[in-house]
Amino acid sequence: MSNKKIGTDSGIEIKRLYTADDQPILQAELPGEFPFTRGVQADMYRGKLWTMRQYAGFSTAEESNKRYHYLLSQGVMGLSVAFDLPTQIGYDSDHPLAEGEVGKVGVAIDSLEDMELLFAGIQLEEVSTSMTINATGFILLALYVALAKKQGADLKKITGTIQNDILKEYAARGTYIYPPKTSMRIITDIFEWCSQELPKWNTISISGYHIREAGSTAVQEIAFTLSNGKAYVQAAKQKGLDINVFGKRLSFFFNAHNNLFEEVAKFRAARRMWANMMKDLGATDEKALMLRFHTQTGGATLTAQQPLNNISRVTIQTLAAVLGGTQSLHTNGYDEALSLPTEEAARIALRTQQIVAFESGAPDTVDPLAGSYFIESLTDEVEKSAWELVQKIDAMGGSVSAIEAGFMQEEIARSAYEYQRNIESGEKIIVGVNKFTVDKETPIPGFKIDDSIRVVQSDKLSALRNKRDKEKVLHSLNEIGAAAKDGRNLMPLVIEAVENYCTLGEISDVLRGVFGEYK
Repeated sequence: MSNKKIGTDSGIEIKRLYTADDQPILQAELPGEFPFTRGVQADMYRGKLWTMRQYAGFSTAEESNKRYHYLLSQGVMGLSVAFDLPTQIGYDSDHPLAEGEVGKVGVAIDSLEDMELLFAGIQLEEVSTSMTINATGFILLALYVALAKKQGADLKKITGTIQNDILKEYAARGTYIYPPKTSMRIITDIFEWCSQELPKWNTISISGYHIREAGSTAVQEIAFTLSNGKAYVQAAKQKGLDINVFGKRLSFFFNAHNNLFEEVAKFRAARRMWANMMKDLGATDEKALMLRFHTQTGGATLTAQQPLNNISRVTIQTLAAVLGGTQSLHTNGYDEALSLPTEEAARIALRTQQIVAFESGAPDTVDPLAGSYFIESLTDEVEKSAWELVQKIDAMGGSVSAIEAGFMQEEIARSAYEYQRNIESGEKIIVGVNKFTVDKETPIPGFKIDDSIRVVQSDKLSALRNKRDKEKVLHSLNEIGAAAKDGRNLMPLVIEAVENYCTLGEISDVLRGVFGEYK
């Protein structure tokens, strides 16, 4: 019998066999009840399946709009918008720094005109929209609200999410604009405004996804993400907001990787940890104690070699998310290590979710892996290791201080290095990469974006600037600058500014002038 040690990437040792001795008291917890280890709804997917989203956005608003209509026709339940890099960091498409990046990794949005084109033929009251946007999240939300108002929608019925998680940008991703403390102020402005005007909107999606993509382990992903969540809650409380009100509109965004059992344990542990964290922070409303989350399959796990193998990887990751109790899910296209997903790849990714939903039996009962000696033990192990990291961050003064000290960044870099080293040494096998390789790959047709999009967007901007009311634009921008200095809530003024066709870059620049840029 082999005594070789086997463990997860988080360093948790996996025993050869788990028995009742590992779980002498299997907790008599029920789904839909504190601490929600087994799920946030009593009947989970028997009552309603998870929302099937497909993350899409590229080129111009018109081109992305065509993809949204295609996805809706194929059975997608919610839209998920990807924005290009200039939009993410607050530059209009005609800005010199936008050159070479317009429309490449997402759609270019410069003004309300682009937002109108992006959602042409789509009633915002009837669709749930998730927007992956952070530093400029408040502007994109303002654009969405302005469009909803133009459509005559009832803002009390508008549903969706802005990612709006700036702390993970400093820790793992890099698309920040302003310093951490002023960025936190913008986020609490959004919490406050939405609690009154947009009650069904998820005001933040606290993201572990990008922390994991940067190379963290599963344990680090939840520890850092929940610590960031705690920092947002504390900032909102300091502003005098009610934790039982804004706490219900917090959502999370996690990654699903290939180790099926560790991922399921991670999701279960995260729910339990968050419920206890929120209770300690003073939440009493059951809905404010629930960790609700969106999942995306692991982009970093996709290989450019033998890309069709990625369909199998995404299937395992889909099962991990569903068995772990996700509320919504995006599945990656098999070709995404090579290019933006083609229509065929996006369709296969969606069909993967639909096959799990309707053919696998996974949604038929709540938390089907509960009571497994292995899963319950692994959930406990993941939780224990994650709490140790959370306590280290608390001792530093919380997430903002830990990020400013470089702690999270260094921990992630160390894990990423270790992971890569194990692949290169052959200790960790990646099928088709360091084992079971082929001499000649069959080329996969990619989806390429034309560089001429910047010219198209620049022409649109030029025409917009010529026809809008310049006095209204100047007044709006001055008001935003004044409110940034005197502490008033920015959201009503930003909505008014986008309704007057101020551009995303102009609004971002006004705040750069007041808050400065984080280097």
